[in-house]
Amino acid sequence: MSGNGRAARVIEAKGLTKVYGKGEGRVEALAGVSLDVAPGEWVSVVGPSGSGKSTLMNLLGLLDRPTSGRYVLDGREVSGLRGGDLARARRELIGFVFQSYNLLPRQSARRNVELPLVYAGVRGSERKKRALEALEQVELSDRAAHKPPELSGGQKQRVAIARALVGRPAMLLADEPTGNLDTKSGVGILDLFGDLNAAGVTLIVVTHDPEVADRGDRIVDIRDGLVFADERSGGVRE
Repeated sequence: MSGNGRAARVIEAKGLTKVYGKGEGRVEALAGVSLDVAPGEWVSVVGPSGSGKSTLMNLLGLLDRPTSGRYVLDGREVSGLRGGDLARARRELIGFVFQSYNLLPRQSARRNVELPLVYAGVRGSERKKRALEALEQVELSDRAAHKPPELSGGQKQRVAIARALVGRPAMLLADEPTGNLDTKSGVGILDLFGDLNAAGVTLIVVTHDPEVADRGDRIVDIRDGLVFADERSGGVRE
């Protein structure tokens, strides 16, 4: 572990494979992917449909387990975790941002942001404090009492990002985070990601949009279940 309590690598994935089915129905979705991500990096993951990109994201997000290989997340070996241990690691180490926001429509923005802390057993006053701090971080504290139907698409995504941040995870994993947004709102979310990244937040962003991908430090291209390319981004970071 590093002096600030974080591991020297947020992600250390070595030879990850994922096989579905057996015999003639056997499908090798991942054929041995290795990937390291340092604290504070922004890595964009791209690849055509069927490339194994989604499978890799499910493994990195602890939504599935590899058939073989080793995965160390924030210094913890997580490849073989199961059941409650897997769910706990997912809750503590990863903040998820989805294309469709996944907010509870009848709950306020603050209540939505508090949700991961409820599952973590954080007491009410501390939950409220941390939720408001997270909303402030995404510049949406003035909408804390508003419910999702009262918010724009960009504002909903900011609430979702605040919810992902509130547990202070090792990384944010964002799946097509601008996919449901208009151009202006999408740029606003990418600028927010840029600010969070500059403040030290580690980002893994899955996207099919070259302009979104180019915002990152690195672009990892997945094809045929393997890392086809892993290159520094050509984008200009402000």
